[in-house]
Amino acid sequence: MLLAALVACAQPAQPGRDTEDGFDEKPWEVQQARLPPYPEEVNLVQIYVSPTTTFRFFVDVASVSAGERGPIRYTLVARSPTGAENVSYEGIRCETHELKRYAFGRADRTWSQARSPRWAPITEDAANRPHAALAEDFFCFQRERIRTAEDAIGALRRGAFSGRVQ
Repeated sequence: MLLAALVACAQPAQPGRDTEDGFDEKPWEVQQARLPPYPEEVNLVQIYVSPTTTFRFFVDVASVSAGERGPIRYTLVARSPTGAENVSYEGIRCETHELKRYAFGRADRTWSQARSPRWAPITEDAANRPHAALAEDFFCFQRERIRTAEDAIGALRRGAFSGRVQ
């Protein structure tokens, strides 16, 4: 066990894989203590996903975090036309166009650990479309990440990433 820990520590950092605060490498108990508060309606900003989606998607701007490197983290709220709601705390890596779900919201407004939190490619299929929209239209442009949480929140409030080269 100790040998495995030493080997893991000796591994070189991979470009685009490091996180600024080490959140991704922490055990669930530490991550859980650092999760944002459960989203409040006043902090939700609706994002446009596509003309065919029947769900409405919101980002809790109070939960958005973005350091100089590492993923952009946020809480996503998905609402069905009948009012059912799914809440998840997630991260996007712009450089690799990947998504990771850290936790899911429960009915009692607490967090539950994602079953297999791992980085996975963001694709253009219907299940990933809100994440593709967040990556392409709000947080990343040509795999370059937005610089700060304030910039990300501004993009969400404006409805688009304003750093695009025209």
